Amino acid sequence: MFSQFHLKNRLYDKMEEGIKEKLEEELTDDLFTEAPFNAKEAETTSFENYSYWRSTLKVFLSKKTTVFILSFLLILLVFCFVQPYLPGQKDPNRIFNNPETGIQLKNVAPCAEFWFGTNTIGQDLWSRIWAGTRTSLFIGSVTAVVSAVIGIAFGCIWGYAKKMDKVFTEIYNVLDNIPYTVLRTLITYILSPSLGTMIFVMCLTGWIGIARLIRNLVLVVRDREYNLASRCLGTPASKIIIRNVVPQLVSVIMLETALAIPAAIGTEVYLTYIGLGLPVSIPSLGNLINEGRMVMLVSSLRYQLFFPVLAVSAITISFYALGNAFSDASDPRNHK
Repeated sequence: MFSQFHLKNRLYDKMEEGIKEKLEEELTDDLFTEAPFNAKEAETTSFENYSYWRSTLKVFLSKKTTVFILSFLLILLVFCFVQPYLPGQKDPNRIFNNPETGIQLKNVAPCAEFWFGTNTIGQDLWSRIWAGTRTSLFIGSVTAVVSAVIGIAFGCIWGYAKKMDKVFTEIYNVLDNIPYTVLRTLITYILSPSLGTMIFVMCLTGWIGIARLIRNLVLVVRDREYNLASRCLGTPASKIIIRNVVPQLVSVIMLETALAIPAAIGTEVYLTYIGLGLPVSIPSLGNLINEGRMVMLVSSLRYQLFFPVLAVSAITISFYALGNAFSDASDPRNHK
């Protein structure tokens, strides 16, 4: 056995020597030319100029439908806050009377003076709808931001800390088994109706669903190789969550935040519908829809319900469509 192995090695060595001699004979100096040297080019390096957010924005704006909805929503939001300062605008809480008879101009159909008509007590619906839109957007935005921050923080800790999983799961089960509608109705009934009460009631339970979703997504990326390597190197858990875990969830976070705004507006409309919404002195889309609901059986007064519903539909559909579009655009798999 040893002699055969030794002979094979000597045979291989002879073959390599023969190949080397043959190559030296064939590869002569005239087959090669000296490449020119450029000192400036030698200092430059080639790289792919990739930026995550630039690519996300590029994909997001590549669809004409998305650009149209975004432009519409931006114009709507800008006009919503600029409207009170434009000339010829009316006070949303003012009751208009006939200057000759002194009778309230109630239930006036849309006309040149009152573009969206007046309600049952003579208030201008055009001004009230824009004031209500500002109020509802403020409630939705604050609720969405607070719910997202609490839900993301709670969900990341819940999903990453294995020792806390059982404790957080029991807390979630207790909170999730309480009917949200009943809880919100009860708290709103106990507390006096106000803007702060409305926001508090929505934030109280709005973060629970987000926390559950974030927890499930954190479990997917928690034990990947780069996170295990970071833990082996002694990186703090908070730093791993912020730098390694949260960036993987950007698309989901943006989608949930965008959808939380129309959801909060819908909740405000519902609470107002059952009589636990904002005071009538604070115009909101919920108040306007509730007022229109009371007169919707009269065909000539249905405009009082149509215009507020149109405003709610435009806002909720726009946020929903943009949330989905941005979620798809922020997925790195859709980047070129």
